[in-house]
Amino acid sequence: FPPAVFPLSCVVQNYSWGKVGLESEVAKLVASGDPLVQIQPDQPYAELWMGTHPRGDALIRDNRIPQKTLGRWISDNPACLGAKVKDAFQGQLPFLFKVLSVNTALSVQAHPNKELAAKLHAQFPEHYPDANHKPEMAIALTPFEGMCGFRPVEEIVSFLQNVPELRALIGEVAAEQLERSGSDDPRGVSAALRVCFTRLMKSEKKFFVDQLNVLVKRISQEAAEGKDTSGSNGDLLLRLHSQYPGDIGCFTIYFLNLVRLEPGEAMFLGANEPHAYLHGDCVEIMACSDNTVRAGLTPKFIDVLTLCEMLNYTPAPSSSKIFPAVQSQLDPNVYLYDPPVPDFTIMRIEIPASIKLYLISAMDSASILLVIQGTAVGTSTAAASEMSLHRGSVLFISANESISLHLSSPDGMLLFRACCLL
Repeated sequence: FPPAVFPLSCVVQNYSWGKVGLESEVAKLVASGDPLVQIQPDQPYAELWMGTHPRGDALIRDNRIPQKTLGRWISDNPACLGAKVKDAFQGQLPFLFKVLSVNTALSVQAHPNKELAAKLHAQFPEHYPDANHKPEMAIALTPFEGMCGFRPVEEIVSFLQNVPELRALIGEVAAEQLERSGSDDPRGVSAALRVCFTRLMKSEKKFFVDQLNVLVKRISQEAAEGKDTSGSNGDLLLRLHSQYPGDIGCFTIYFLNLVRLEPGEAMFLGANEPHAYLHGDCVEIMACSDNTVRAGLTPKFIDVLTLCEMLNYTPAPSSSKIFPAVQSQLDPNVYLYDPPVPDFTIMRIEIPASIKLYLISAMDSASILLVIQGTAVGTSTAAASEMSLHRGSVLFISANESISLHLSSPDGMLLFRACCLL
């Protein structure tokens, strides 16, 4: 039999928003995973892609396997996906697993549901390259900040009252409509929120740049005088403005929740949920798609009309955006992040130092295993030889195969395993 468990060498994306050199978790993992890699101290290391995406298909690090990449191997051996996964996802690995190291904000964006994705792809294939949805989940590796979903209305109203420059962009009529909308009428609230956000995003470039400059100048002065600028979300405004001067995205901080994740905490981004990652390192998993509708904090193509049409305008507190991990009933070392979509699930596996032999159990799905900390020797009847596992190692595990880990680190191990639990 050809090996069905093997190590991968994964592709790095050097997007400009990434953390630089060895400040980046991506760079640190890559450097530990392969000591021959030279990390450039002034180069951004933004994303590590673990999967079969055509722009970043993982290389197989096993010279007994004729196929060079994971994508080729899976298409030649589709049974490795597991029977259910293979049938449900037409013989494709249904997810892309990543590590992200974010230094400056990513664009304000949302991902379409399947129905909208099909329509956008048919109309504008150059901007929307496929017909799939793109739900995502991020799990913090270091303290992580992002914006996600619309704030509770009372927070937005408070900003409308404290930030005259914001009110000027939205206009008195729309602002009053939101102020008058009552919590007993959620549809009325969503409609008013839609009008306000759309007015902001569609405001004239010259007008919003002028208002943004006035606002930044006012906040900078207040901060210099030692005043509290939190009523205008001053710190975040100045930070985003320094990264993207004159960008409409700077005003979205008054509408979207700021979510802070501690290591191990997650956020799930379903279809039509507005979001923007701001800073920190995370593992991320997503359905296989490149469909992103952007509207600010970016030099890329922006599609304000589509974004404002598609968004979910349901206000909710930022605490509701933290997605809980559930400890496995079968194995207390495993925490499951199982979102309400079929495409992916992540397991966080924390093996304490007291355990010297640990079984990565077989499941009816192909999976990708990432080592964040600790060292072990892995053995599997499906592997060609024993595998040395350490920080930065990535393994592909075919469905129904298991691995025995012989731990050799004094402080246990931390692993993430991406799979598809149908």
